[in-house]
Amino acid sequence: MLTVDNIVKEYSSKPILAGITFLVNKRDRIALVGKNGAGKTTLLRLIAGEETPTSGRISRDADMRIGYLPQQMIHNEGTTLREEVDQVRDKQDPKSTGQMERVLLGLGFERTDFDRPCNEFSGGWRMRIELAKILLQQPDMLLLDEPTNHLDIESIQWLEEWIQTAPCAAIIVSHDRAFIDNVTTRTIEISLGKIYDYNVPYSQFVTLRQERHEQQVRAYENQQKMIKDTEEFIERFRYKATKSVQVQSRIKQLNKLERLEVDLEDNSRLRMKFPPAPRSGDFPVIADDVRKAFGNHVVFDHVTFTIRRGEKVAFVGKNGEGKTTLVRCIMNELQDYTGTLKIGHNVKIGYFAQNQASLLDGELTVFDTIDRVAVGDIRTRIKDILGAFMFGGEAIDKRVKVLSGGERSRLAMIRLLLEPVNLLILDEPTNHLDMRSKDVLKEALQAFDGTVILVSHDRDFLDGIVSKVYEFGGGKVREHLGGIYDWLQYKRAARIEDADKAIDLALHQPKANSQQPMANSQTSSGAADYAAQKAKAAELRKAQKAVAQAEQDISNLEQQILDIEQILAEVEGQSPENFEKYNRLKRSLEQRMYEWEILSEQLDELVES
Repeated sequence: MLTVDNIVKEYSSKPILAGITFLVNKRDRIALVGKNGAGKTTLLRLIAGEETPTSGRISRDADMRIGYLPQQMIHNEGTTLREEVDQVRDKQDPKSTGQMERVLLGLGFERTDFDRPCNEFSGGWRMRIELAKILLQQPDMLLLDEPTNHLDIESIQWLEEWIQTAPCAAIIVSHDRAFIDNVTTRTIEISLGKIYDYNVPYSQFVTLRQERHEQQVRAYENQQKMIKDTEEFIERFRYKATKSVQVQSRIKQLNKLERLEVDLEDNSRLRMKFPPAPRSGDFPVIADDVRKAFGNHVVFDHVTFTIRRGEKVAFVGKNGEGKTTLVRCIMNELQDYTGTLKIGHNVKIGYFAQNQASLLDGELTVFDTIDRVAVGDIRTRIKDILGAFMFGGEAIDKRVKVLSGGERSRLAMIRLLLEPVNLLILDEPTNHLDMRSKDVLKEALQAFDGTVILVSHDRDFLDGIVSKVYEFGGGKVREHLGGIYDWLQYKRAARIEDADKAIDLALHQPKANSQQPMANSQTSSGAADYAAQKAKAAELRKAQKAVAQAEQDISNLEQQILDIEQILAEVEGQSPENFEKYNRLKRSLEQRMYEWEILSEQLDELVES
């Protein structure tokens, strides 16, 4: 489907990618990982055709359609949401209008948004518009660069389901571990310009990568010792005539030696703790009948809850439902609300939001910014801590004023880690962190003995930290006991229950003309309506089961194909039976995909009728 052949990419004669080669097959789901600056976005742009390689070539099927979602994009102006998305749908397909609505609703838009001008939406929502356009074009290959950064948890789950069933290949860059674990089956890491290809999901890759890293370090250290010993021999006997042959031999040996490179920076075992939390009152935050509105728009109303000392809670819900607004009310940044918000005795708040980065002193270096707040033994580990948050090497000497917004946010987070507080309020703290940085922060929060309020859409990050979830939506704030996955399970059960109630309501809802049994003809008509509704509900259930079964069959066939592909790739001298089985499975998959499309269309017709 697509071949990357010996690609080299240089910027100012500095190689970013150094001779990489790999193959992407139809329906491959690849997680592209590596440090910030390793070349992930560059590789996506090369595959998308937005940049050209310095050398090497990328070959793709002539008719292949690529859908590329970059981190930064230029948005169209002057159109409504409906008009913008309508430009890409297949107007010859009578089902395309329904598909458009399903995609927009799945990504979190309301029907009332469809006729709003695009320029009224924030940058995060405009990213969703571009993602909707890409999905509706039904590309053969998806290239997604941090697609979850501006999505809420429910929209992320919807996108996961879409990718899992879409008949296309995908290469995804994401720091959301749960997301890439759920949608990818192969991991390609870029490190020091090279790639390492693993036919496993990300979580399994982490284990394998650690083993590979340890092997590389041992090989590197052995080579460095050999080089040092050889250079010492050359220097010692350089001017001895009796050793000239051996000296020249060693010099040639060093010149021919292929020097090993290895990323020696390894923060996998770095542990970091917040300073002990000063003791606060029993109830750090009490909300009583809080209401906040902007003009005529009520963000939330009748919000009442109590957060106890030591509790760690999550604020979740769609963007725009009031999570950050309530945080700002707690912080006293917004004061024009009604009701009561009480901060408990001796509560010292550590607050992280994106604007916290603007409060840093631009003239200080990265190192000095942290050195000025670090106390005790932590001062001996400042470079390790900075490295864990992607400030390695020369980056520690940069002045804050030249840092990017993401870099400043990370630096503000490190400062917060070193402050003695007892209530941490973190608003989207993981947006600019890579996997290892998030792990360091997560472990620190788990060990923190104070109170925590986390606003986040990162399920893996929240899992194991929070024991209570506050759900924002529809102007209300609902409390749910348990962790993030307990809440997600509750939400799933609620959706199923709502669907069942809707069917029951359709079956038992009396018609207007049957409320008064005035005539036998009216009673008969009501009975006929009831029978028709019951038959339709049964047909709908049957169609839903058929689609679910087809999706399960497709998943099973894909796994069988992956298994036999691995056998074909690893074992020499394959028997003809294996190739026949492989081709038979591929044909079965194509047939089942075709059947799934027909069944899905039939289900759509039932739902819309």
